[in-house]
Amino acid sequence: MRAFHPLHVFCRPLGPPAHADHPECEQYPVPALSHHGCQRTVLLQTAALLGVLLLGYSYFQLLVPDWTSRLRQLGLFCSIFTISMYLSPLADLVKIIQTKSTQCLSFSLTVATLLASASWTLYGFRLRDLYIMVPNIPGVLTSLIRLGLFWQYRQVQEKSYSLLQT
Repeated sequence: MRAFHPLHVFCRPLGPPAHADHPECEQYPVPALSHHGCQRTVLLQTAALLGVLLLGYSYFQLLVPDWTSRLRQLGLFCSIFTISMYLSPLADLVKIIQTKSTQCLSFSLTVATLLASASWTLYGFRLRDLYIMVPNIPGVLTSLIRLGLFWQYRQVQEKSYSLLQT
């Protein structure tokens, strides 16, 4: 049951794998993330984003004493983040048009984004709440653009390769 131990997920054995038959093969767990450069980059980006959230929280708690202006500024802050989230897939737009392939887009994620952003837009419209409605409109628009790209550049099925005879 060693493979299902929670620490086994975060630690990687140093050296060859040990077997139950050979308990004398001592292994020392080391953090798996310290050996992979790309995962280190992800950790640094995550830490930077957590730092931004901490700065935002500190700003709203310490520097904005009035509750109503705090809510307005927080709504604007969250709206900017939501709009940037919905606009981020358009960064691949040039690559999609150049290659005439939607291979880098996820169809199911596009449909889910369309449904979620349309639902929130309608909900914000019903409540007459601009902080809900406005940030989700770009989600609807960008999802429609991505669906148009899926329609224009249909995904090509990968060629099936036959196995080599040995």
